[in-house]
Amino acid sequence: MNFAAQLFYSSYLSERLERLYSPRPALKDSEENDPFWQSQPGSSYKYGPVSNGTVGRRPTLIEPERLKDFGVEELLNGDVKVHETKVVMAPEVVLMDPPKTRRVSEFRMIPRPPAQYLRFEDISAAAFRIQSGMQKTPCTYSRLSKQYGMEIYLKKEHLHYTGSVKERGVLYLLTSLTQQQQRMGVIVATDCNFSMAVAHHAVELKIPVFVIMPSSCSSPRLRIYRDYGAMVISYGSTGRDSQNHACHLARENGYLYLEEDENAAYLAGLGTVGMEIYEQVPKLEAVVIPAAGQYGLLAGTAAAIKHLDSRILVIGVEPEDFPLLLQSLKMNGPIKDMHSNPNKKLYGDLMEHSLGVNTFQLAQKLVDKVITVSEEDSLVAMLRFQEFERSTVDTEGAMGLAAILAGQLPELKGKKVAVVVSSANMELEVVRQCMDRALVLDNRISKFSVQLGEWPGDMAKLLDVLTREDVRLLDVCHRRHSDKSELFKAKVECVVETRDKMQTAHLRKTLSERYPSICWLDR
Repeated sequence: MNFAAQLFYSSYLSERLERLYSPRPALKDSEENDPFWQSQPGSSYKYGPVSNGTVGRRPTLIEPERLKDFGVEELLNGDVKVHETKVVMAPEVVLMDPPKTRRVSEFRMIPRPPAQYLRFEDISAAAFRIQSGMQKTPCTYSRLSKQYGMEIYLKKEHLHYTGSVKERGVLYLLTSLTQQQQRMGVIVATDCNFSMAVAHHAVELKIPVFVIMPSSCSSPRLRIYRDYGAMVISYGSTGRDSQNHACHLARENGYLYLEEDENAAYLAGLGTVGMEIYEQVPKLEAVVIPAAGQYGLLAGTAAAIKHLDSRILVIGVEPEDFPLLLQSLKMNGPIKDMHSNPNKKLYGDLMEHSLGVNTFQLAQKLVDKVITVSEEDSLVAMLRFQEFERSTVDTEGAMGLAAILAGQLPELKGKKVAVVVSSANMELEVVRQCMDRALVLDNRISKFSVQLGEWPGDMAKLLDVLTREDVRLLDVCHRRHSDKSELFKAKVECVVETRDKMQTAHLRKTLSERYPSICWLDR
């Protein structure tokens, strides 16, 4: 009800009350039977007004519809007092429906599919994040393709700043840290490709980085970490001592201790290699990936390749002296203890790493084949890189090509194959020793001994034969007082280098015909 209506009704009510309770004069005889006076409020006529010839009730002063707006009215000292009335009812009783009869099958929980540990969306996000701080390495056609009957494309990940593919995973891992963790800093304690990548990219991202190395670490390696800008501390005599000290410093100072494991962000960063290979090599049919030490590169690359094209073969290669993944696949579970002793100078500290459950499951699901290569095959593959690709890689980076050179992948004949060259971090002295050994294994360096007489010119005749055969004399030793030499004869040992196996075979035939006493020494 609006204000005007309330005002009108209030005045109307006051007038009716005044007329009702004010004294009235007595009616005359002529007025007593007058219907008008009979219908007036306050009259003493006992029947009320007449309607349609019948006597009706006296109308109420306030209509029932209006009572609910104002409440019950009560006259009190000439004023109107309003009381609100509320009707309180008992709560309504609602009966429950009878329980439904359900079958037993309806109570069974439908299991949700488990969340994927490494999705292609994670790899795509990593590729977008690291594109500004990571170069896209080339994937070039190899000169060895015609020699081995397949189209070989080398994904040269060793061309990164630190010489390792692990820069991809490390960069994405560091950028995924919280601001508080980046402000406090990170710490590493092993001399490997992972630690070198952490030292370089942490400095680039303005993250404090500390490197704890044992005293047995060579000075050139320590200088590399210092050149990157890391704080290097020598502690302990073994790698275990430096790791324990690094963990202690991390707890005391709030540093984040980093080690190579199956972190999801780290694997996603490594998986970007597969995306680039698929983009750079059209109509790709197979990918050969080294899997030494930590198997994140194999798992991450396989996840990307299989998502883009499930028909592409993914082949993992690991050293023959440490077949951790191959044995784990046979046992249907990751092996923790591998009783093997690989050459640490060639393959690093492989025994320091273990195969994680998630990485194993990814490899078991996505990798089509896992093979092993011998140390000799890896060294020869390093030699092929030097000769045909004009690049120096380590044994881990050469394992993919070593599997092809050893003839262990005959099913790839005539196919387009990409080989990941993962790293090239090997000390110069070790590289030189590896090349010398590879030349021997490749029948390029031969060592023989022959008995010559003490007549003048016998030594010159031997050297003349070697000159005419166009071989390179590396070393010669003339022994006159050898116990096994005959009387009046001397033993001469020579080390020569040839161009290839064909020249070596021809040299052996020529010397054997001229010197029946020649003895070719074992490799």
